[in-house]
Amino acid sequence: MAEDKQPTTDAPKDFGPAEAEVIDDELLKAILLKTNYLTADEIHKAEGFTKSKRVSLFNYLLNQNVLAYELLGQAVAEYYKVQFADLEVYQPTKENFALIPPEVGQNYRIVVYKSTPQAIVVATDKPTYPGLMDTLKKVFGTNRGIQIYYALPDEVNRAMLYYRKPLVTRFSQIIAQQQRVAPEIIDEIIKDATAYKVSDIHFEPEKDLVIIRFRIDGVLHEAGQLPKQYYDNILNRIKVQAHMRIDEHNASQDGAIRYEVDGKPVNVRISVIPTLDGEKIAIRLLAEYARGLSIKSLGLANHDREILERQIHRPFGMVVTTGPTGSGKTTTLYALMKLINRPEINITTIEDPVEYRLIGVTQIQVNAQTNLDFKEGLRSLVRQDPDVILVGEIRDSETAELAVNAALTGHILLTTFHANDAASAIPRLLDMKIEPFLLASTLNMVIAQRLVRTIHQKCRFSFNVNMANLKQMFPQAEAYFKGPVVTLYEGKGCETCNFTGYQGRTAIFEVLTVNTKMKELIMKNPSADQISELAHAQGDHSLFNDGLEKVQSGVTTLRELLRTAEPK
Repeated sequence: MAEDKQPTTDAPKDFGPAEAEVIDDELLKAILLKTNYLTADEIHKAEGFTKSKRVSLFNYLLNQNVLAYELLGQAVAEYYKVQFADLEVYQPTKENFALIPPEVGQNYRIVVYKSTPQAIVVATDKPTYPGLMDTLKKVFGTNRGIQIYYALPDEVNRAMLYYRKPLVTRFSQIIAQQQRVAPEIIDEIIKDATAYKVSDIHFEPEKDLVIIRFRIDGVLHEAGQLPKQYYDNILNRIKVQAHMRIDEHNASQDGAIRYEVDGKPVNVRISVIPTLDGEKIAIRLLAEYARGLSIKSLGLANHDREILERQIHRPFGMVVTTGPTGSGKTTTLYALMKLINRPEINITTIEDPVEYRLIGVTQIQVNAQTNLDFKEGLRSLVRQDPDVILVGEIRDSETAELAVNAALTGHILLTTFHANDAASAIPRLLDMKIEPFLLASTLNMVIAQRLVRTIHQKCRFSFNVNMANLKQMFPQAEAYFKGPVVTLYEGKGCETCNFTGYQGRTAIFEVLTVNTKMKELIMKNPSADQISELAHAQGDHSLFNDGLEKVQSGVTTLRELLRTAEPK
């Protein structure tokens, strides 16, 4: 490990975060063994996997769900002989950040975790940084007890953003320097986006300026504005990096770029379309690895999770997820793949785009330039001796037919499909000229899903509402709620959740199992209503009913559910 340099407290006021603490594989193995979080056998198994797949131990532990994110942090904290600060769960407030001068916070990578008149607790990924305690005593005085906790580097990087000036201010500083305006502005935007867990970035040109918006938890927020005179250089730089034509301004173009932020790769998909005020850029940020993703983290009810775990271990058949774009369909399929991802199983995917990197899985990117689409890719994949195949999306009859045949010949076939709910997916597949007896023989399960925002737990509160008032917002309330008074939950809104009352998202699900009765019905070429009626009779719940359980348990709000799903 590189030796830390002695920090100073008089650094420039807006330089970037100091380098994160790096824990190499050998040190991490020693830490996990010493703290008894892993056995020697588990370490030996991890070594074999990391060497064969050429991945870091850190990524292996999280991707294979060997060790949860917070447990990994606790193990490292024990090694440093300090307590662990989970900055993802207990996020510091604006007042906490104000307690430390920005240059000190960035230079030492520290943030106030807890504060009382008697004591102060700071979190950092560098708890043994030379001079840290002396600096804290200068900042807080010697009359208060000072404790140092350990936090994971990713969470500290995200916290460092609060010491940085707003994007608009940084844009002005970059423009004033008149040097590398376009690349520096793009870098600042990407850094903020990755730290805030942004899924999409929008550059929206207007008459005299360009508005930059971030999509966080499915909702767009304005992040900053830029004088339009600098936009052409930014647009051209993005086009060049994404291998697009810079002389084309009247047609849509697509491309991809691979950035590095804090030493970690970030894959982005670029879409450019012409508008009345110029070309609009939309950037989709893709996760490098499906970190910490598991079947338990999806938000499934226990009954539904048991069904999924049982169905994915069947020897062959199709599992189809449905829902609109951005509803988490691919995430669900990845969680299922991780459940069965073992060295003795050959898993291959063809996707557009590859949204996550999954260790131990062969992943193929659709490429229109070489005519490698889902149809041709699937036709080639079945000759690669796979056990499990993921097809990113069924878009046409030929792909649907190939998928059914692959499932029929002994493969597990995972795919996504656009349909409003689980019941309507079956008639739509039959409309794609799949024979009813073939679909009945191969389809194991259909999962419909939507994403709903979750209430920020720190500012959540409950309130009672009588049925008369509830019916003004939800006319069918009497059919779903019992009693004259109903208890609901919302978020007050605070600085941590940007005064929205929400933080993060979870999914609501409808799981349709194709059992004997459902197979018999599929053979009759049924309507969506007939399928829905049988599913309801068998005890399957709708998207709305699953969401209602999350409303009643305080996970999300009734307003959010009504925005996302229709009562049935």
